[in-house]
Amino acid sequence: MATTTGEARAGTAQPASLQLPGIVLGVGLGGFVDGILLHQLLQWHHMLTSTNHDHIGVKYYNPKTVSGLEMNTVWDGIFHTVCWIAVLLGLAILYARVTHNRRRVWTSRVLWGWVLVGWGLFNLLEGVLDHHILGIHHVYAGEGQVWWDIGFLVLGALLVAAGHLLQRSGQPFDPSAPTRREARRA
Repeated sequence: MATTTGEARAGTAQPASLQLPGIVLGVGLGGFVDGILLHQLLQWHHMLTSTNHDHIGVKYYNPKTVSGLEMNTVWDGIFHTVCWIAVLLGLAILYARVTHNRRRVWTSRVLWGWVLVGWGLFNLLEGVLDHHILGIHHVYAGEGQVWWDIGFLVLGALLVAAGHLLQRSGQPFDPSAPTRREARRA
């Protein structure tokens, strides 16, 4: 049986993998969780809330003022647009790769494992870049913010590990192969 984890058996064509669409979907969905939960519902930070202490010289937009909140909201919108594009791209890649048995894909540990990997990669990349390198915002600014930022990175690493284990435990299948019922009809 062919796999979807990138392994190819000798002498057989490799099926289209669920890895790329799963990771891209995970990046977009992970970004939405961050933006909706931390930016909007909890209001712990926005894209530019720590620019008064950043490492690149971005103008400070105090989120406690109307004009500052407006600019932070614009940048949160840009962030959500990038997340939305990642989700659309992930769905497009998935749709292009999976030509048969789509219902089985949506219940697949392989797909959801790769989605978790993508979410974890989002946390790791966004956490390192925005929290540590650029310093434009922190998970929860103030006393102890470094521990919140480290916790965000640890969560990302745990999501990558859990996703890797989940996708490895899934039933491998060729997402472009017809189901048994479709093969009998042909």
